[in-house]
Amino acid sequence: MTMNKSTNKFLFFLAGLMTLGLSSCKDDDLDVSSQTNVEDAEFVGKAVGNFSADEWYPGGKLGTTDNVTAGCYEDETPVVVNNEKLELAFKLGEAVFERNFTDNTAPFKGLGPAYLRSSCIDCHPGYGHGKRQTSYPSTYGNGYLLAIYHPLSDGSNDGAYISEVTGMPQTLASSPFLPPVDGSQIKIEWKHVTAMESGLPMKFPDGETYDLIYPEVTIPESAFNTDPKPTNYAVRLESTIGVIGTGLIDAIPQDSIIAQYKKEAAAGVELNPNFWDKGANDMASTAWYKFTVPGTDSEGQPVEKMLKRFTYALTRASLQDGPGANAVWNITNVTRSDRPYLYTTNAWAKAMSENENVLKAIMSDPTSPYYGDGSRDSVQNMVYNLLRPGTNQFDNPWHKSQAEMSDDQFYNFMVWHRGLSIPRARDLNDADVQRGKELFVSMGCAHCHRPQWTTGDDNYWSPNNINLKPLPKYPHQKIYPYSDFVQHKLCMKNDIHGSWCRTTPLWGRGLSLANTGAEDRLHDCRARNEVEAIMWHAYSKNSQAYYAASKFYQLSKKDRDCVVKFLRAI
Repeated sequence: MTMNKSTNKFLFFLAGLMTLGLSSCKDDDLDVSSQTNVEDAEFVGKAVGNFSADEWYPGGKLGTTDNVTAGCYEDETPVVVNNEKLELAFKLGEAVFERNFTDNTAPFKGLGPAYLRSSCIDCHPGYGHGKRQTSYPSTYGNGYLLAIYHPLSDGSNDGAYISEVTGMPQTLASSPFLPPVDGSQIKIEWKHVTAMESGLPMKFPDGETYDLIYPEVTIPESAFNTDPKPTNYAVRLESTIGVIGTGLIDAIPQDSIIAQYKKEAAAGVELNPNFWDKGANDMASTAWYKFTVPGTDSEGQPVEKMLKRFTYALTRASLQDGPGANAVWNITNVTRSDRPYLYTTNAWAKAMSENENVLKAIMSDPTSPYYGDGSRDSVQNMVYNLLRPGTNQFDNPWHKSQAEMSDDQFYNFMVWHRGLSIPRARDLNDADVQRGKELFVSMGCAHCHRPQWTTGDDNYWSPNNINLKPLPKYPHQKIYPYSDFVQHKLCMKNDIHGSWCRTTPLWGRGLSLANTGAEDRLHDCRARNEVEAIMWHAYSKNSQAYYAASKFYQLSKKDRDCVVKFLRAI
C-alpha cells in the first residue's frame, strides 16, 4: 500500500513528528498526553503476537491509508486513489465539506435563513470528533448539537423533543432574522462527580485517582425566538463523531448486523425495543428506513428497506441519506433537489412574521425575496409562508428558486464522504499493546466493541439525485471498527437524551490529538482521556458495561496503561 496524498501531506508529516515529540523511543511508563510510538516498519502487514496480519489494516486493503501522521483523517481510500474520476470528485467534495457556505455567493450559496454552522468542518475539526466546550460559541471545533426535550414525569431524559425548534436546534440566522435559539444565552457548566453511583471509589486500588466531569446545560426561555416559547424542557449535549471510515460501515451487510442483534438477544442483553422486538425475536418495524431505488418504481414509492446503523440514536440507515448527506442540508439549510424544503418550525416562522424589526428591514429592501408588494401584510405573509416547514422552495408562487446545492456538488460530496479512509494501526508489535488487547477481550469490552466485521458485495443504495453515478465500493473486506452497531445503556450522570447510545467505533481514535488537537471522548466530550471514558462505563451498576469497566478498575497501573496503549494503537 502507498501513502495517500503523499506530496500534499509532507508538511503535515513534519508537523506530526513534532506533535508526537519524535516518540519512536519507547518508554516504560505510558505518557497519556502523547500519541503511540512509531513501530518498526518491518512488522507492518505481518502477524505479530495476538494480532493477525489483517489487523494492521483496519479498513481492509481497500479502505486503509498508510499515513499515520497529522492530517491522516483527510486521506482518501486506495479505491479512490486508483480511480482518476473518483479522485477528482473526492477533491471537489472535500471542498463542500471544508468551505463556508454564504447567503448568496456561488458556488457555496444558500446559507440560512436559520442554521447551526456555516461549514461542516466547524463541527468535525480535522475530520474528527467535536471538542469539549465550556461555552457555546459557534466556532471551529464546537461540534455540539442541542437535544432539547420534555422530561418525563419520572424525571428521565427519554421524553420527546420540543416542537418549537428543530430536532437539531439552530442558534444562528441570516439577517434580518433572529436565530430560533440565541446561542449567547446558552450556559454550559462542567461539574465533577463526587461519588460513583455504583459505589466504586474515585481512586484505583493502587492509589491513583481519576476525575469524572459532566455538563449541565441551561437555556432560559428568553433565548427562544419562537411563538409560542417552549415550557417544561431540559437540555442535553451531543457531540459530532468522526467522519472517517463511514463508507466501510455502509458496506457491512445488514444481515450481519441483524445476526449481531440476535446474538446479543440470545445472550440475554437488554436491547432497545425501538429496534428489537423481544416478543417476535426479530427486528422491530422502527429499526428500518424505507428507500426508493432509482429506476425501479416510477411512482416513487419506497421499494426497499434498510437497517439503521448511523448516529448515536440510530436514525439513519445509509450514508447516502445520512448522517452526512442529511447534515449538509439541515446544518446549513442549503436546499438541493432531494431536499427542497427548509429545516424550520412553524413556531419560528410565526415569530419572525410578527417581529416588527424583521418586517421593517424587509419592507425597506425591495431586493429581498420576502418583499412581495412591499406592504406590511404582504411581507408578513411572505415571511411566514417561505420560512415555515413544508414549503417547496423551488415552485412556490412568490419565490422562484433553484436548488442551492447542485446534484453534481452533492455527488462529489458523497464520493468524498464514502471515500474517507481509516489510518493504519500502529505498534501492534509492542508487547504492551498485545497485553492491552488480551485484557480488552478478557474483560468483556469486545462484547459491545466488536472488533471485526466483513463487508459484503457493497451494492449500496443510491439516491435519485446521484443519478446512479458510481461511488467508492469496498466489497469483501475484513475490517476492524470495534463496534457492534447496537445501542446500549451506560446510565451516566446527565446521560444522553433517550438513554440508549450506539456503540462508538474505536478505530483510528488514537490519532485524534494529532488530527484535531483534542482527545475528548463519549457522546458529549465529558471524557478527556481513555481512562475517564472507561470509568464512566462503571458509574452505575445498571450500566450494561459495568462488569467490563469494573474489571478495568481492578487492574494494576501497568495493565491499565496497556489497555490505553492498545486503544491508541487500533
